[in-house]
Amino acid sequence: MPAGPPPGPVDGWRAVGVGLLNLSGLGLGYALMRRPLPTLLCWAATGLLLFTVLPADPDGISGGTLVVYGLFLVLAAVHGAFLGLRNRLAWPAKSPLAIALGVLLLGVPVVGGLLYETARKEAVEEMLLDRLEKADDLVEKASGESFATTQSEYRRALTAYDDLSTDHPDSRAAGKVPGRLKTFYTTVGAPYEQQEYCDAVAPLEYLRTVPQTVSERDLGSLAGWPDDRLATSLYECASDSLAGGTAGWQDQFGDLLTTFPDSDQAAKVAPDVKAAVDKAIKAVGGDDPCTAVDQLENLGTQVKALPGEKAGVADALAADAGRAENSASAGVYTCGVDQYEDGDFAEAVTSMNDFVDANKNHKNAPRAKKIAIAAEIAQQVPEAGKKLPTTRTGGSISVTVKNDSPDEIQVMYTGPVTGTFTLKGCGTCTSYDWSSTLSAGFKPCNGNDNYPQRTISLPVGTTYFLHKPKGDSSSSPASDTAKLESGYIYTECAYVTTGYGLNS
Repeated sequence: MPAGPPPGPVDGWRAVGVGLLNLSGLGLGYALMRRPLPTLLCWAATGLLLFTVLPADPDGISGGTLVVYGLFLVLAAVHGAFLGLRNRLAWPAKSPLAIALGVLLLGVPVVGGLLYETARKEAVEEMLLDRLEKADDLVEKASGESFATTQSEYRRALTAYDDLSTDHPDSRAAGKVPGRLKTFYTTVGAPYEQQEYCDAVAPLEYLRTVPQTVSERDLGSLAGWPDDRLATSLYECASDSLAGGTAGWQDQFGDLLTTFPDSDQAAKVAPDVKAAVDKAIKAVGGDDPCTAVDQLENLGTQVKALPGEKAGVADALAADAGRAENSASAGVYTCGVDQYEDGDFAEAVTSMNDFVDANKNHKNAPRAKKIAIAAEIAQQVPEAGKKLPTTRTGGSISVTVKNDSPDEIQVMYTGPVTGTFTLKGCGTCTSYDWSSTLSAGFKPCNGNDNYPQRTISLPVGTTYFLHKPKGDSSSSPASDTAKLESGYIYTECAYVTTGYGLNS
């Protein structure tokens, strides 16, 4: 028996039909010519293609895979057509019917491609929805945490939302972005809803920058969502800080006046500042005047720096700054009195001297000078600081103070009256050896009467003296306590001793 039927006559249309049948990728041309091996090869190639590309990937089929498979189909079609020139088909008998069947089966790869594209688009949608879900997870994870530590998560989530909306505007994920942005805003701005106004400032300021990243089409009314909330947060946080005496209110009020000058919140700044200045002024007369003075000084400086021009409150703020500075300057006297009464004599000297320098014509300036003198004496003789000095002058007892030293000295005294004067150095005088002052006959100011001297009148009672060298002298101050009685004339003598490391 022959191996197969004898070749038939050449039939070009049949060759075309076999080629078309093989182009479907099913190898039907080979199958209808009873060629099992090529048929199986076509099935294997198509099966391998399906195994490679399914399930559908969002990136689709690679170009190399399509090129290889396409070349295989062309070769199968050409080879099948060559065989179909002389080999009869088991079915159909008519060549036109084979061509029609081949054309019809060409729809298989076309329909397969369409179905694959549909599956690929769905894969893309799923991929985009997965990105959306990951961005949602970032927002949810950052919720309730400190904005300073979660800001990077918020930025990544916002970038993901914007990419979905910008790069895939027609996707289902992009359609969900506006709703997600609303959740994003409420999550980031949650501290405001919890009335944690200081914590709300930074996230709300961040939300005001979101329109620079996300289109207004997606944001809609959210673009202005943070404005009133930020103005309220700036005001409430600054107002609480100002009332509590803590730092930071100046910058927050400054931001409020500059960013939202026409807001209702900005209109409250000047009254709050005025109330704070009034409170600090009142506190000068309280238990801690020095702290109140420091607060007034700080208030004056800080209020002066507030940018009130845009909000129309520059004049009011300048007036309050001036009141604070003037009250602080005047309050230094009260502070100095408090320091003196507490025994802080060195601080009292500084405060009273500062007060006199800044307020030479103030009604308290004369007494401030007296208190500064008494405080300086009290640093050497604490007993001298038990009572506040008055502005009283004069008395019935004559006291002459002589300078038996080469140094110019400042003589300070306090007691029933307080005062100070300066005596020039004695040009013919020298210092005394320390050992000579121990002898029973030692008596300074016992020479001629040409010592620099001055006579003052003092009341009966205890007066404390301090002789303080002036200029570049290395001598130390010396003190003396005199109990003055009626019917006596007193003499104070200032002199310098040296020896055993002493120079006083």
